[in-house]
Amino acid sequence: MNVKDNIRQTSTSRRQFLKQTSGALAGGALASAIGARAYAAEQNTIKIILVGCGGRGTGAAANALSTQGPTRLVAMADVFSDRLGGSLKNLTKQFPEQVDVPKDRQFLGMDAYRKAIDLIAPGGVVLLATPPAFRPMHLEYAVAKGCHVFMEKSFAVDAPGIHRVLAAGDVAQKKNLKIAGGLMSRHYVPLEQAVEQLHDGLIGDIITCWAYREHDPVGFTPKARETSELAHQIRNYHSFTWVNGSFILDWLIHNLDVCCWCKGAWPVSAQGHGGRQVRTKPDQLFDHYSVEYTFGDGTRMQAQGRHMDNCWGFFGDVIHGAKGSAVLGEGIPHPRIFKGHLQTSENQIWLYEGPRHDGYQHEHDLLFEAIRKDKPYNETERSAYAAMTGILGRMAAESGQMITWEQAMASTLVLAPGLDDYTMDSEPPVMPDAQGRYPVAMPGRTKVL
Repeated sequence: MNVKDNIRQTSTSRRQFLKQTSGALAGGALASAIGARAYAAEQNTIKIILVGCGGRGTGAAANALSTQGPTRLVAMADVFSDRLGGSLKNLTKQFPEQVDVPKDRQFLGMDAYRKAIDLIAPGGVVLLATPPAFRPMHLEYAVAKGCHVFMEKSFAVDAPGIHRVLAAGDVAQKKNLKIAGGLMSRHYVPLEQAVEQLHDGLIGDIITCWAYREHDPVGFTPKARETSELAHQIRNYHSFTWVNGSFILDWLIHNLDVCCWCKGAWPVSAQGHGGRQVRTKPDQLFDHYSVEYTFGDGTRMQAQGRHMDNCWGFFGDVIHGAKGSAVLGEGIPHPRIFKGHLQTSENQIWLYEGPRHDGYQHEHDLLFEAIRKDKPYNETERSAYAAMTGILGRMAAESGQMITWEQAMASTLVLAPGLDDYTMDSEPPVMPDAQGRYPVAMPGRTKVL
């Protein structure tokens, strides 16, 4: 889909949008790890590798190993030995019969992902959970080798990265490979049911959407004397824009995505602001964002992100329609819908009343079911556009300009040029000055196009 096609998409009906962006679109099939079968039958063991062994990667591996049918974790890759070792210890304790990762299948370094993927290609499942700057190159390689992929959010940090992800998704579709994106809110059944109520018109046409993430400061680990600058920035990836894409992308992506899901469209433009008002950590991280997005029909979405001590906190989405409102999204385990715009108990008209549900597990259950039953499954496009919504917001806030979706998608600015060829001895794209300070975006001065 080209840029103009995507802009036209924003004016489609909510039902058409839901159909176009539902959880399992066109997708792939599996040539098994040991043969040329079209797919993995129910009792075939699916081989898994983990690329990126932090907390989220370890959680993703646990989810994958908890799916129906035999699975085995056979290799792991990371740039830090302590993270790989800690993850392996954790997973071995949880799944002693399913984890088989001897020393010669524990890979370290910038090229570790290639060595791990080569072990199970074609037909294995690759769990990509490194910082998002690395997602495009890792996804490309996994798809080129014929593997199915679970890719954690966020999916890229700039528009060129988004285009790489979209292109890899197209290749995966042609190869009949399955691709899942880690926007687990899309597979959280209470939220699915709430959004269905909105799409059925329970609160009328959607007028405004509010995405919030307000909480305590993002952590930071001081640079150890013996640590290289690149290793320091990767370990603190939340704090450096080239690695994580900014707070509004990496931390707000779920609730930006949920708002767009509720609305049934992606935004056509954004303007906003942000900055470092109280944060003193030596990094690039804005401590607040406020971005106003506009949809094709003229309605708006507001995104607020803040991580500061002693401030009001809220994590979720508030949706206003012509006849009512809803409180839902990541951070809201029990979605609620109300008549009118006062969210009081007497105005509540819908509440999920089903059993407890785990969206993290469900997204893996769906992926592995699709692999075993050779069902279409490719979430690449929707995942990429959700990330692009965050990138658009960052571009608008950091530049102080009104940026259109079309302008943002056409941007050729790469935040980490040459990243594909980095080694652990490479110099990162941003370096501290003599006082240990890193360059920080300045609205009105920073160029994003």
